[in-house]
Amino acid sequence: MFGDLFEEEDDSPFVLNDKGLSGQRSGFKELVPPAPRGAAKLSGIANQGGTCYLNSLLQTLLFTPEFREALFSLGEEDLGCLADEENPDSRVRVIPLQLQRLFAQLLLVDQQAASTANLTDSFGWTSNEERSQHDVQELNRILFSALESSLVGTSGHDLINRLYHGAVVNKISCEECGNVSERQEDFLDLTVAVKDVSSLEEALWNMYVEEEYFDNENLYRCSACNKLVKAAKSAKLRKLPLFLTISLLRFNFDFVACQRYKEMGRYTFPLQINLQPFCEQGELADSEYLYELFSVIIHKGGCYGGHYHVYIKDLDQLGTWYPQDDMMKQVPSEKDAEDSVKLMEMEDPSLVLSVLIAQENVFLPILGLAQSPVASVTVRWNVHLRFFPGWQGKFLLNHPETFVLSSDRNWVSLKPSGTETWDPQPNQRSSAAADPASTQSCKTQGSANAKFTCSHWFDFNDSKVQPIQEKDIEKQFQGKESAYMLFYRQCQLQRPAQACGNPGYKVPLHLLYEAEVSNRELQKLREEYDFAVNNMALHLHVGIRYKIENGVLHPVSTQQESVVDLTLDRRKTVAELRQAVFQMLDFWEGDMTLSVAKMLPAGLHLCYTLKDEQQTLWSLGIPDGADIFVWNGREVSGAEVPAGSECEPVLLNILQPTEGADWRDELLFWTRQVVFPRNTVLGDVCSALADSTGIPAGSLLLCQSAEASSKTSRSWRAFLVEDMKKTVADFELRDGSSVLVLDCNNHDSRGGIPRENGAVSSQNSGCGQIQIRNFCGGRVSQAATASVNIRATGDMLVSAVKAKALEELHLEKELENSTCLRLMDRNGKLLPPVREDVSMKEAKLKLTSTLGLCPGTVPSATQLFLYFVVGSDLQASSEMEVIVEETVSVKQCLKIIQEKAGLTGDCWHLRRMDWCYEAGDALNEEEASLKSLKICSGDALVITEGQLPPEGFLKLPVWLYQSQSDSDNPEWLQDQLNHITDQMINLNTSQQNMQVPDLPGLELFYMGDVEISAEATLGDLKTQVMTLPALQHLCVPSVEFLRAWILENKRPSKILRNHRLQLSNFKLGSSTEIAIQLLQREENLGSDLQKRTYKGALGQGSRTQTPGVDNLWTKSLGGGGGGVGSSVKEKYLYSYIFKIVACSFKVKYTQKVSKKKKRRKLESLQGAPYHLKEGDLIGVKNLLLEDSLDFSTLADDVGIEKMKQQVDLKKKSLQSVHFQSDAAPSDSKPPARSRRPEVALSINVGVFR
Repeated sequence: MFGDLFEEEDDSPFVLNDKGLSGQRSGFKELVPPAPRGAAKLSGIANQGGTCYLNSLLQTLLFTPEFREALFSLGEEDLGCLADEENPDSRVRVIPLQLQRLFAQLLLVDQQAASTANLTDSFGWTSNEERSQHDVQELNRILFSALESSLVGTSGHDLINRLYHGAVVNKISCEECGNVSERQEDFLDLTVAVKDVSSLEEALWNMYVEEEYFDNENLYRCSACNKLVKAAKSAKLRKLPLFLTISLLRFNFDFVACQRYKEMGRYTFPLQINLQPFCEQGELADSEYLYELFSVIIHKGGCYGGHYHVYIKDLDQLGTWYPQDDMMKQVPSEKDAEDSVKLMEMEDPSLVLSVLIAQENVFLPILGLAQSPVASVTVRWNVHLRFFPGWQGKFLLNHPETFVLSSDRNWVSLKPSGTETWDPQPNQRSSAAADPASTQSCKTQGSANAKFTCSHWFDFNDSKVQPIQEKDIEKQFQGKESAYMLFYRQCQLQRPAQACGNPGYKVPLHLLYEAEVSNRELQKLREEYDFAVNNMALHLHVGIRYKIENGVLHPVSTQQESVVDLTLDRRKTVAELRQAVFQMLDFWEGDMTLSVAKMLPAGLHLCYTLKDEQQTLWSLGIPDGADIFVWNGREVSGAEVPAGSECEPVLLNILQPTEGADWRDELLFWTRQVVFPRNTVLGDVCSALADSTGIPAGSLLLCQSAEASSKTSRSWRAFLVEDMKKTVADFELRDGSSVLVLDCNNHDSRGGIPRENGAVSSQNSGCGQIQIRNFCGGRVSQAATASVNIRATGDMLVSAVKAKALEELHLEKELENSTCLRLMDRNGKLLPPVREDVSMKEAKLKLTSTLGLCPGTVPSATQLFLYFVVGSDLQASSEMEVIVEETVSVKQCLKIIQEKAGLTGDCWHLRRMDWCYEAGDALNEEEASLKSLKICSGDALVITEGQLPPEGFLKLPVWLYQSQSDSDNPEWLQDQLNHITDQMINLNTSQQNMQVPDLPGLELFYMGDVEISAEATLGDLKTQVMTLPALQHLCVPSVEFLRAWILENKRPSKILRNHRLQLSNFKLGSSTEIAIQLLQREENLGSDLQKRTYKGALGQGSRTQTPGVDNLWTKSLGGGGGGVGSSVKEKYLYSYIFKIVACSFKVKYTQKVSKKKKRRKLESLQGAPYHLKEGDLIGVKNLLLEDSLDFSTLADDVGIEKMKQQVDLKKKSLQSVHFQSDAAPSDSKPPARSRRPEVALSINVGVFR
């Protein structure tokens, strides 16, 4: 029917598979169990990607007690057993069996959301059907048809017919002979019009009370008269079902514009309705015409996108109703739509109504006023007042001095004289007009129904269930979120007292047992998960087993003997940690101090001491695997222990030329490592080195490694005299930094010693020494050494260097074919193996390089050496290596990597790793070879859990973006952000794997991922984003209150415009990040609008900017300064002179504005030299008053200084080898797939006749 009526919310995947009511685990990620039921104590249904329409209908059927109990009454003799499903000789009716199991799971299993995977499998649906979009009204008919076909030949063959079947009779009466032609039509649901109709009662009136006349040129051929005659056509309800389903025709087609549209006007429907005026006159009791509303399926969105959820009345009181926060606030009553109703000129309406009510013996249904003829009125009321729907109730309410209405406003009576307030009681009504449903919903009706004192309403929105109030139903009368299907039940149907609050009522015993087993398994899983999540491992370093060397802690014996591992709940306090340590270290005596430490290349260093006994480990930020030093708080081995970041030890490489050697030849340096605290001044460093090297302090010269002057040299810069008072930290000396120590007296004759005002380079000759480190582990002889220096030349083969290294390292000759040489970068990482059939120069190896001799083979010319990491947390995962042929496909490479990593299953895919060490673009083309994708040796891949999005779909990370300076209502903004933060905490949303930028005034919060078709529109994307768990409870009236940005380097760069434009037009990639910004007013940007954020002028003497405002202007105003100037002048009322400064680039554009208009050509601010983009900050100031003010802030100064430091660090970088590739990764994207044609919804049913 309508193929794309909604977009789905991204529900949590942690749902117990309904295949396993017996307790099997399925679909868990890292042992995360399904969440338990919420405060409402009712279970939702997980969305499979496009099944919100199915979820809403299933919840309605579940809370139809008569349908649920009739389904449960069908036993194995009727339906068979699921264990025999694969047996071709058995007649297993899978659909009703799976529906039984799903209902039992929803009623009894303690989980937030149940899965419909097995039910949809029984329908014959695949993943395509589960993600396709269908209409719930169409599903209602198809599902009932499938159930009828499945129950043929069973005791429940008439289940649907008994509960939902009704009949309509169409009559045509000949005005000449009186012959009546009848035709009866059966129905399971009634479809009523919404267009040009204001209420359900009016729609039913037009269908079953109004008559259509055949006259003039439109005559009817009477079968009795055998000629064309005048006739009247009418329809009546002949047979009423126990449950009346009403479908509202909200979607129509505009034949003029040739497009669909949704009727969003106000359309009311009652909570209780009397169908007697629309039925044939029969012998039914009056109570059988009365129906009460118990379910409303709601569609949110437009005709091209949206979402379904359902309001349901909990008749059996299975859930726990509680008032929402917003329900506790006093809501003012709605004003009447009209103060009075203008009636056509006729007799006094009050007099006429008084006569009508008096004739009906005290009471009269309000709906019956339009049918009752009076002698003084010659026509029916509806003929005169057909254009005033609902006029009766409005008129009666406006005349309280004459009429009084019942509590439900369905009945009216004359007000007795002398009575100020009076509510009619049922026993005062006439027997012909008895209305047992008019009492309030919370009143009891008989002893059998005494427990059902009050039935409340709940909102079932896929996996979320929330209580609502009855008045909230009125909010669904109109708008983008409005009622789509209505479900009524006869008021005379009463529930037994045993069903009240009893979810297991009439549930089969085998399903009760399976639900009990599932609950036990879920409880076990939650206990395991709680233990895994909250328990953390701590490494306790016992102080009495440590000693102080060079101001750093070192174990007395071995590291293993000095460390004790302790597992503790992160929610424990410091006092509880201390008690646990005391219990573990039973030998400890005296005071105990706990300090957080960290392992450094120099040794163990104390960071800070845990003093607040009531703080939890979680609040203190102590991570899993932290090092805790246990000591007495005073000394270790009689020495004071330095603590804090200011005295953190730094391990320096001290280089000293050998005796008689030229200091410029680095091959002849002695190297050793010395530890100094960061706060040590250079004067103390010189004194310490003078004692250890034997060089007199007066002639000792310290040099720091500076920028390299060429590829074969290192530059040294001597420290100045005034530098001796500065610390090691001031010169950014870190672990591994090199310091050259020279004796000025011994080297002065050679010249070239670095002086205070310059730097001298040390040149390497064509012959050099390469350091080879042994990484062969246990496969070496006893005489093997850790490292050796090999003298080599540029023309020497790598294989010869390897052979010489094996000889000097005293390694076994058998290792020659099972080892390889790998270059080491300055961080100690092993790079890909070096080819052995080339020279050192051809391998691009410097003669001062450090190589590692490692186990493994050397890749051939047709093989690739690849790194790979498992999982999404790349920082915490260890990097592994694999060698594959360059001709293998991505699919084959994935299998090889899975075998290497010990991974099983099909839910894995490969991604590239970008230069930021983050997961990049996915390798979507599974049959393409690695060579065709330009993957080279040394490239890094990421194997990530989860299947790739289907072809034509995008998986977009979504962030919430808010700039504090852009909001003119910071309190509103802070409330929204606090609400989102609380929601993320409740959902256990973590941003530890997402890099959040540290930008002043910019806040980004990771909300989750959205999977959506590339053919969907921008409006569909915003609608689906609002269904993310962290955003669902935000008060956003429509998608016009959201602004979507494209993020580049975690900064907003471009606004997505035009809600009807498809996402494929924006050229979004699979790794494109989207940011959503909350707005306080509607915004619908067209393609001709440009956005700039203006910053007001700075205050006098202030270094902070005033809050900014958003300003929009069309291209018709001009893309240059003229357009900006006109907009600024209108905004700030600057009528003389002002200056516009692009704060982002500090480029000035000055424009003078006077009262006299001058025509001149202006350059575009989007072009050179300004290149302004959307979201750039533009400063505005009055040159006459504020010319001396500057737009830069202290944050700008800090940012500029950081940029300078980063540039200096890049210049000083000595990284020798970079990852190389023959060409950049391909940017080609698969062509966007065109929208698939809509496929009719179907359910496959076996043959049981």
